[in-house]
This record gives sequence, C-alpha cells and structure tokens, in this order.
Amino acid sequence: VEALHHAGQDVFGESYVQEALPKMDALAGLPLTWHFIGRLQKNKVKYIAGRFGLIHSIDSLELAQVVHKKSAQLGLVQPVLLQVNLACEEQKAGCSAGELDALAEAVAAMSGLRLEGLMLMPPWNPDPESGRGLFALARRTLDDLRARLGLPGLTRLSMGMSHDVEQAVEEGATLVRVGTDLFGRR
Repeated sequence: VEALHHAGQDVFGESYVQEALPKMDALAGLPLTWHFIGRLQKNKVKYIAGRFGLIHSIDSLELAQVVHKKSAQLGLVQPVLLQVNLACEEQKAGCSAGELDALAEAVAAMSGLRLEGLMLMPPWNPDPESGRGLFALARRTLDDLRARLGLPGLTRLSMGMSHDVEQAVEEGATLVRVGTDLFGRR
C-alpha cells in the first residue's frame, strides 16, 4: 500500500473489517482514502462508520439503518453505494432490481448517509466479456434510478475486478476493484 501510495494511488479498498483496521492504523500517517468493499455485517458497523470514505456494500434496509444510526451518533454523513444483485445469484449479496427503488429512496432520506451510486458483482466467469451485459445493465439502472428519484448525486458505479476491469470501464464503471492485479491472489 505504501509503495502504491508513493506511485500516486491514494484510494484503497478492503473487504474484511478485521484486516482493514490494523492496516489503516499502521498507515494513518499517509493521506489515504479507504473504501469498504466487502460484505458488511451489522455487528461490524461500529468499527467502520466514519473510518471509510465510501462503503460499497449496503444491500438491505436493515443494514442501512444501522450504518445511518452509527453515523448520526458520530455526527457524520457516511457516503454509501447500494449493492445490487442484477444476476439474481442466490449466493451473492445485494438487493434485487425489484427492491432497489424502495431501498434507494429510504437511504436517500437518511441524514446519516449520502447515497452516491451502485455496486455490482457479476457472476464469476473466466471470460472477461461474460459480464459486459450486466455492466451495461448496471449503468442503465444507475441512470434510470437517478432520473426516477431525482437524485443528481447518484454518479458512482463500482464494478469490475482485475480480470474484467476493461469491460467494466468501457460500460461505465467509475470505481474498480483490482486488488489481485496490484497485490496478487489472496
């Protein structure tokens, strides 16, 4: 992380609270912005609210309410993305397309949260082109949601990982998760 910072990278994502916090503390002297990109458990919110510049993985009203409550207690507004499961994969987190409008409206009304966009995790496939259709759908979904709800601040789209980053960017990603390319496999 330190070497990448010195090369010009200042935004880093973490998927696990227990790994993120010691790393963030050890690198506190550097002007870094941290994003939480993993599945967030409600009992871990107390550790991350206000410490991450963006939480990518709000996937339910219950989780949003917990993050909102903790952020409001701290006098903060926590930027968040809604994780949407457009592929309807049972094993993946994320709200369904049918739940998205109601969740977005509720989150947009919470004073402790600032809704900034969507996050998508397509089904794994070694062919990087396989996710292109879902990436395009996610872009249209974000654009439609912004227009329907009158939320001009909905501009961020987190999608694409090391193996399909080019396709995601071509389809409108504004944030990508490329840890494997930068740090190697876990």
